[in-house]
Amino acid sequence: MRVRNALTSIVVALFVGIGASGCATQPVTTPRAPVAPPVSQPADPVPTDTAAPEPAPAAPSPTVDPTPTTPAPTTPADPTPTPSAPESPTPEPTPRALFERGDEGDDIRAIQHRLLQLQWFEGPVTGTFGPATQASVEGFQAKRGLPVTGAIDAVTLERLEAMTETPTHDEMYNVLKPGPTILGPGAKGDAVKDLQARLRQIGWYAGKVDGIFGDQTKSGISGFQEKRGFPVTGAVDQRTLDKVHEMTRKPTSDELNNIFPSAKPSSLRLDERCTTGRAICISKKERKLAWVVDGDVKMIVDVRFGSEMTPTREGTFSVQWKSRDHVSSLYDTPMPYALFFSGGQAVHYSADFAARGYNGASHGCVNVRDKAAVASLFDLAKVGDKVIVYSD
Repeated sequence: MRVRNALTSIVVALFVGIGASGCATQPVTTPRAPVAPPVSQPADPVPTDTAAPEPAPAAPSPTVDPTPTTPAPTTPADPTPTPSAPESPTPEPTPRALFERGDEGDDIRAIQHRLLQLQWFEGPVTGTFGPATQASVEGFQAKRGLPVTGAIDAVTLERLEAMTETPTHDEMYNVLKPGPTILGPGAKGDAVKDLQARLRQIGWYAGKVDGIFGDQTKSGISGFQEKRGFPVTGAVDQRTLDKVHEMTRKPTSDELNNIFPSAKPSSLRLDERCTTGRAICISKKERKLAWVVDGDVKMIVDVRFGSEMTPTREGTFSVQWKSRDHVSSLYDTPMPYALFFSGGQAVHYSADFAARGYNGASHGCVNVRDKAAVASLFDLAKVGDKVIVYSD
């Protein structure tokens, strides 16, 4: 019995020692105690159930280990971002049109007069948004870096209104009243000579520059005023004088004293269609344009035409509409003093022709390199005048 009690004490001591070590989180195998083997006593064998039991893996006990070990939190791996497809650029939306071709009314009259103030619109205010108004709007938009649509959107209208005065009722309905006379019939002197010489430059006076405001000078002023929709008085008010100066240059001494270079005989063969009425006569063979009135050649200038891919059309046409500061909506290029005669084809000044001569070509238009001459032609030609394009 003493031996049994001794063995039991050893086993209990070992078990308590293991439980107090703080390693109960891992399974532990209890080692057998290094004790002497029991003395063999046949009369009283040691029962097998008194051997030290193999302890099961111990679970954490709050009485033995009051502070349980908490597993470290697991940090999930950062998800690999899925590459997204590059975004396609969103096209700029077309500005919403407030007014466009085909519209009519007082709003259009106001727009036309504002464009007229900036010299983008030619002719009387009509209240109809037609091709001439559209071309004027396109030019205004291109000049200011706005989307060129030919229609009036909110931004275009705001810019136009900021640059112009609000038209009066009379201005919107082409009711102009003459101002005080500055020069009129019976006036004499250098101011009249200057006026006569300037009128000669633009084809409104063909008499002698003598400084006397007579019937011929009055007739020239009357025609000039009528052409521009001014009150026709035959006398010069401030509006008329400003417009004359705007369209001309300061006369030379020779011009003021009736000294003019002799006209060179022209070798241009006129088509028979050019010999009557008012005609812009264009020879593709001779690369010349002539302004002809009743068979009398008033002006001849060099011109160039479209390439084989974009030829200038031949035939009998007429001036359909005019645009002084036109900008092409197809090619985004300036077309000053444009006289449209066949769809998008027009007679106009070309800076490229002036710089490069015949090394280039147009897209079908008739290019003029003499800016002063085409400016004068623009003023002289009327909507409806004949345009004859021929090659032989």
